[in-house]
Amino acid sequence: MAEGRCMKCKKSVEIKNPEDVVMKNGMKAIKGVCPVCGTKVFRIVGKAK
Repeated sequence: MAEGRCMKCKKSVEIKNPEDVVMKNGMKAIKGVCPVCGTKVFRIVGKAK
């Protein structure tokens, strides 16, 4: 269960439909949707191994 901060709701929410991604700079992240308002939520996790 991934948690991220929704910029529209201005609070921490449980990320709905989480998906692991690797950014161009090699950092791992999780992207998904806010269950409250439906806005995209993005959380940087750390270095990819």
